[in-house]
Amino acid sequence: MSLFLEASQRHPKPENRKFSYGTAGFRMKADLLDSVVFRVGLLASLRSQKLQGKTIGVVITASHNVPEDNGVKLVDPMGEMLEASWEVHATSLANAPSDEQLLVEYENLISTLGVNTEITPKVVFARDTRESGPALVAALQDALAATKTDFVDHGLLTTPQLHYLVRCINTIDSEQPYGEPTEQGYYNKLASAYRKLMVGIPSNGEVTVDCANGVGAPKLRLLAETVGRDVFQCSIVNDSVDQPSKLNHQCGADFVKTQQRLPPGSHVASLARCASLDGDADRLVYYFNDSDGTFRLLDGDKIATLAASFIGDLTKAAGLRSLNIGVVQTAYANGSSTSYITKTLALPVVCTPTGVKHLHHAALKFDIGVYFEANGHGTVVFSNGALQDIAEYVPESPAQAAALENLKALVDLINQTVGDALSDLLLVEVILAHKRWGPKEWDGTYTDLPNRLVRVEVSDRTAFMTTDAERRLMEPVGVQEKIDALVGKYKQGRSFARASGTEDAVRVYSEAAERGEAEELARLVAEIVAQY
Repeated sequence: MSLFLEASQRHPKPENRKFSYGTAGFRMKADLLDSVVFRVGLLASLRSQKLQGKTIGVVITASHNVPEDNGVKLVDPMGEMLEASWEVHATSLANAPSDEQLLVEYENLISTLGVNTEITPKVVFARDTRESGPALVAALQDALAATKTDFVDHGLLTTPQLHYLVRCINTIDSEQPYGEPTEQGYYNKLASAYRKLMVGIPSNGEVTVDCANGVGAPKLRLLAETVGRDVFQCSIVNDSVDQPSKLNHQCGADFVKTQQRLPPGSHVASLARCASLDGDADRLVYYFNDSDGTFRLLDGDKIATLAASFIGDLTKAAGLRSLNIGVVQTAYANGSSTSYITKTLALPVVCTPTGVKHLHHAALKFDIGVYFEANGHGTVVFSNGALQDIAEYVPESPAQAAALENLKALVDLINQTVGDALSDLLLVEVILAHKRWGPKEWDGTYTDLPNRLVRVEVSDRTAFMTTDAERRLMEPVGVQEKIDALVGKYKQGRSFARASGTEDAVRVYSEAAERGEAEELARLVAEIVAQY
């Protein structure tokens, strides 16, 4: 194990630092991540060996965070998030205080997990555009070399593209291959599906896309070229990938969602469709300026309801009425969206804790599960049974045949592995074109309750423990009762507080019938939280 120790010594763990693997993997200031990324590389190799040589993915990104941050997370063989039971192994390796103790921890995992180290591990990885990326890639490669792992560096990719590649690689010889395991294969699959869905459908005109000055900009440009301007027109803005300091700065999906306004410097005509990605292109939100100049946000809730409505109509038109369609939300979903789904669309809604792994798992319980967080991160998943039904169904009329072909193309258009802003962008554009809707018609499906999201810095976020899908606080004791007392004073009031998964802060969300009341409720709840 001399090779192991020599490599580990080049990546010492910072003293007095405790790391924790969460929904976003490890995420923090980039200068603290060297040892963490090295140790994630060790775990990726073990994970591959444990799964009989399946290819595991590693993404180096901090998504919507500031440019000084970075992060690293693992991707399991079907393109899904790392199995939750392995998060504790990631955390234990990251926190081993010395090289020798790291080796002990590593060997213990081999023993307790029953890993066959004779199997050659396989890992693929990619990164976003952050300045810290290349150095962290070097730490990852050190770990993979030390464990004699076969690896491929895919350079700059969006996070969803890496998820796509992992699934393609692991299904290439299966009965249900996911696609060609190349970046161009990704563009070809989405473009082909989009073009099929747009046959005979007039284009909706140009959409302006803010790419957060991140990796989504060059990748969207390549996707648009592959689709073809005759059916997909987009104007790409905030694409300064050569200036890393601009990443996510006053632009991108998180900025638009939290600030509820256009990125500074945006100049768009009234009622023009606009969209924003985040730094690694796994989030998407839409928005527009109304004719009176009012900013209107079309967030993940609006995307989920649009997709669920369209898919529901399409399955019925195809004759596949028995397919069970459901929508998965988190506590951040606007109350009006939940009411619209259950009452107007007549579809079931499930609420889960925040985090894609929770939503994805719940969505898999439906034949077709639609899940989006309000922040714009989400996708649609089709069960194996649903895919089989769609593939084998014999249409009874030309109308059913046309709807069935569209449904098959929709399956290919959607990146089912993870929320994918580029895939979701094409999905929204297809649906709006089919419905012949502009953003105002889409926005008119239901009216959001005024809401406010506030970030409160705290000394210890772990003190805030929740229950009921994070909608109620169990600890600190007594805080929830104070929140309940406040909420009861506001018409259609709702508020909750939950710890951030990535920083020492608590997020406070509130809704009420009037905007001023929603903002006041958020402020008062934040004042309560700040006392703890």
